[in-house]
Amino acid sequence: MPLMSTPALPIFVGPREGECLSAAGDVYRLLARGDQTGGAYVLCEARVLPGGGPPPHIHQREEEGFFILEGEITFQLGDQRLVAAAGSFVQGPRGIPHSFKNESSVPARMLIFVTPAQFDRFLREISEPVPSFDSPPVPFSPDQLTRLLAAAPKYGIELLPPPG
Repeated sequence: MPLMSTPALPIFVGPREGECLSAAGDVYRLLARGDQTGGAYVLCEARVLPGGGPPPHIHQREEEGFFILEGEITFQLGDQRLVAAAGSFVQGPRGIPHSFKNESSVPARMLIFVTPAQFDRFLREISEPVPSFDSPPVPFSPDQLTRLLAAAPKYGIELLPPPG
């Protein structure tokens, strides 16, 4: 449930600061949490290594926006496949099956904007803390998969089978 009754707070996260989490083989740095934005949004930076990215899924409650900072990310939005290079913006509306994957040979970085807020809570439930954004991701384990499968329905996220 969004935290809309909580007022937004001033936020400052300096370079190399912020809570860092590893989920599904990627590393996320929380820049703005729902408890800081009055429940309006979550903003995080993601580092996606070659081959990385979440399984296909559908958000029933949130809109997601992705801004590619470095590298290249391939998105699947419904039946549409898009290759987004640095400087590109992609929106994944609620109710639309989507996924992203780094199909290149170099790491990619992107900002992920999710509204309304709850994604940070979901991320914390399914992830492992890491010391910094530059830390290697924790390998995706059966324990992480179990947590992902348990948490997704609580947050209105439907996981889909991989294509193919």
